Amino acid sequence: MSARLTGKLRFQTMGPETAIPAVGDWVLIQPVPAEKKGMIHGVLPRKSAFSRKVAGECAAEQVVAANVDFVFIVAGLDGGRSFNLRRIERYLTLAWNSGAVPVVVLNKADMVESADAFVRAVEEIAPGISVHPVSALTGNGLGVLRSYLTEGTTIGFLGSSGVGKSALINALLGNKKQDIGEVRADDRMGRHTTTMRQLIPVPGGGVVIDTPGMREIQMWTDDSGLDGAFSDISELARGCRFNDCSHSSEFGCAVIAAVDRGELDLARLENYRKLQKELEYVSSREADNTRQYEKAKFKPIAKLVKQLKKG
Repeated sequence: MSARLTGKLRFQTMGPETAIPAVGDWVLIQPVPAEKKGMIHGVLPRKSAFSRKVAGECAAEQVVAANVDFVFIVAGLDGGRSFNLRRIERYLTLAWNSGAVPVVVLNKADMVESADAFVRAVEEIAPGISVHPVSALTGNGLGVLRSYLTEGTTIGFLGSSGVGKSALINALLGNKKQDIGEVRADDRMGRHTTTMRQLIPVPGGGVVIDTPGMREIQMWTDDSGLDGAFSDISELARGCRFNDCSHSSEFGCAVIAAVDRGELDLARLENYRKLQKELEYVSSREADNTRQYEKAKFKPIAKLVKQLKKG
């Protein structure tokens, strides 16, 4: 049934510490049979939440999906920008902080003679993460993906437009439920055929969440997300001379030493620094927003107290 928030719940979700229901949430609903709808009175606690910073300058959280067990991070092997290690690192950082388990899916494996080199490249930046080359077109590798879809399991699909998220979902469902668009010939990027987030039951058990391709992927997480996506750098950092080492130019930096020895890719370290700066910026903006909210919240009370004193 369709449903909407009660006025009380809508008022409660106005603060910076709360969020309105997102796809994947379990909610408390009071049915209104006469109107064939329901009223949402509350949101049950989430076991996981995939969040990002909202697009634009506002430092606010946007929950993309809730109660996700596995996050399928999809990249394409058809050339152009579909396969980008730095973008995969960004998705991994967001996924680790969500509480779900990230899995990298390399779609369109039928477009390359061998996917082994791509798998190894991902494994180098994502140690311990499962990486599966598959083809939504031919069906190769889909059996491995289906093994994640057990009763009560929720899978979230993330990735740029054109990598084949909707095509993979259609292949798993066995029908063309999701629209599929063409990709550009120059960079292999596609149009955003998925325009809303949907929770779709899969025959045999489990559900999948399809999300629109995210044009502006901005960070919303803490250092734990970085530690998960860059566990190799975190491990190296333990050998740094200084605890607050920024891994840029400090004497005795074990991370820079690893780059000099050829044990760590410089591009990976630079992306780590970039994401770290984004997190620091979002954290400072979030703190400012919280202070402004608290100030606005207590301003009427302070005004009333002032008036009472005058009286």
